Formats: sequence, C-alpha cells, structure tokens
Amino acid sequence: MLALAFPLLLSVSFGFTPTTTVGSLPNIKSSLNARLEPVPPLASAPLLLRAARGEKVERPPVWMMRQAGRHIAEYRELVKKYPTFRERSEIPDVAVEVSLQPWRNYQTDGCILFSDILTPLPGLGLDFDIEEKRGPVMRPVRSWEAVNKMKLIDPFESCPFVDEALRTLRKEVNDETTVLGFVGCPYTLATYLVEGGTSANYFEIKKMMSTDPALLHQMLKNIAESIAEYACYQIEAGAQVIQVFDSWAGHLSPRDYDTFAAPYQKMVLDAVKTRHPEVPTIMYIKHSGALLERMAKTGVDIVSLDWTVDMAEGRARLDAARSEAGLAGRTGVQGNLDPALLFADDETIVERTKEIIAKAGDTGHVMNLGHGIEADTSEEKAKLFVDTVRNYRY
Repeated sequence: MLALAFPLLLSVSFGFTPTTTVGSLPNIKSSLNARLEPVPPLASAPLLLRAARGEKVERPPVWMMRQAGRHIAEYRELVKKYPTFRERSEIPDVAVEVSLQPWRNYQTDGCILFSDILTPLPGLGLDFDIEEKRGPVMRPVRSWEAVNKMKLIDPFESCPFVDEALRTLRKEVNDETTVLGFVGCPYTLATYLVEGGTSANYFEIKKMMSTDPALLHQMLKNIAESIAEYACYQIEAGAQVIQVFDSWAGHLSPRDYDTFAAPYQKMVLDAVKTRHPEVPTIMYIKHSGALLERMAKTGVDIVSLDWTVDMAEGRARLDAARSEAGLAGRTGVQGNLDPALLFADDETIVERTKEIIAKAGDTGHVMNLGHGIEADTSEEKAKLFVDTVRNYRY
C-alpha cells in the first residue's frame, strides 16, 4: 500500500485571495455529479449500514472513533516517515493505510476515513497548520472583512485526496464493511476560526455571540454551506455513512446551543438528506448528556452517546424527543463505552460491553466508544472489546 518515496512539502499560508462568494444553501448547484463516476452499489448492504438504517440485525456492528488513535504500533512507525498530520491525512496512500489499520487488525465493521474536521477549511479560503504538540493553528477570523472573503468550497480543487482515499477504501475493504466519512459542524469549526486554534474556555467566540452575533451567524452560515457540499462530496466518493462532529457544542448553554449550533447542524443534515436521503447520519457531541433531546430533534439518524449517559435512559430520552418533534421512527444510538475501561481487566471489559449492548436493544445500535480511543491503549484490550461485540448475538 505505502509505496511512497517522495516527501510532501506543506506550504501553509494564512493569506488568501477569494475567487467566489458564498451563496444561499437552497441555490447551491453542485457540479459534483457531473464530475464523478458513481461508486457501484453493493449486492447487499453491510451490517453497520443496515443497523444505521434501523433494520434488524443479528448482532451490533462495531468500530472505534479516532481511527488508529495513535495506539497501534504500525501507526507510530508510519509517523516516523510522515511526521506531520497533514502529510498523513493528505497523501492518499498514507491516509488509506492509516484508515485500514484498525479495520485490518481488529476486523471492525466500519472503516472511517483518516482525516480531520479542519481539512476542508483551505477550500473556504482559510488555511491552517496542525502542530504535533500544540494542535491546530490559524489566523483568527473576527472581522466582517475576513468573513466576507470566505469562499464556497470546491472539494475537487481543494481536497482531491479525500475523493481518492475514499474510492480506494471502498475497493480495499470487503463487502461486509461500511466506509464512513465525517465532517465538523459549523459551530465547532467556528470555534477554531475565531479562537485561532484550540481553546480552553472558548472566550473569543462566546464574546462574539454577545458583541456581534450577526457576524457569527454569517460565519456559521458560510461554513454550513461549504460543509454540506463537502459531506455530499464524500458520499459521492464512496462514504456510506456520514458522522458529523459538533464536539465543542457541549460547552454551550441550552439557549446558545439553540441559537448558534442546532440551526447550522440542521442546515448540513438537511442538505445531505436532500441529495442523499439513503445515507445515514450520525452526530457526536462531547459531554452531550444535557443536549440529547435537542440533538434528536435535528432529525439526525443516530446520536452518538458519550459515557456520561446511561444507554437505556438515553434511548428513552431520544425516542421521546423525536416523537415530540413529530419525526417518524426511532433515533438510532451509537456508543458508549468509556475509553478508560479499556485499561480494566478482561472480565470488566466484556461485562461492561455486553451491558451496553443489552441496554441498547436489538435495533438501531452501533457499538462504539464514548469518545476516541486513548493513545496508550493496548492493542490486546482494543481487540478484546471488538471481539466481544463481534461474538455477541441478539
């Protein structure tokens, strides 16, 4: 797979020159379909895809968030050759190799693209870098001038490597495996833009909510339109399920969540469903226990629970909220084993995994961790977790 001998020279510039302006979401006329050869459908849907659609399955499907999660020895060896995250995620063969590692090692039912929620930002005219110890770094976006220069993404131009990687993944995995794509939601992406990187308290974006909410709303709208395009681009390249991350929305008050997060989540989800109604969507928010009802009301197909929520209680809350919103069917669930439990003894890992599966029930559940796998998790423990799910039968 990795027959690469050339270095990638990443030129990160914080300046940009706009070439297009952002329009309103209903008027987006994507050229993607005209430029893509469709990925051929499978003869029968794989287990994870069937579960995500709410179909009865023989056992819960399983995969683990954070892809290789830095805990696989092969990944650490690969980092020595490709030391920057952007190399690993933007060279297609490398991204494919990292994506395949947990699938190949553990036989997970899902294989998610190795990438980052920030990957599409250069396509909006907003460049960034990822420093290994510091994390994302970018020029803060805090003015109307900067927001008005944002472009509507052309994914073919800005991130063709994503198309190539997804198409290759669909060929590499077997027909029993679901390929997942993912995007960041507008509010979480805006936190990075306004703060200029990661943040401990999100002070700058919360200040903008109070001092210039119109500016923030325009930024969020611009992001939503491009992320909707980017999500559809991934689907048209082969992603069978899309997970949307609004990781930092859990730091908002309920009122601010309703104002600055939920409407833009829904813009992305609605756009995906308009163009690809058959593709299931999953939403993850860290520390989302207080937000489950609000998440369900967006119409997302599956809500990914972290470990702070009891699975049975979470299902009941989601069902009630979906019914209250007048939405048909049940909201599916994903999760929600605490990643720290993978450091427990084998008996505890098996017991707690089975407990979650039993509480989730036999329909609409994708087994996963409640957050990304920790870097120092042993491969043996990760395999035990996956094997426990794979050997389970309803």
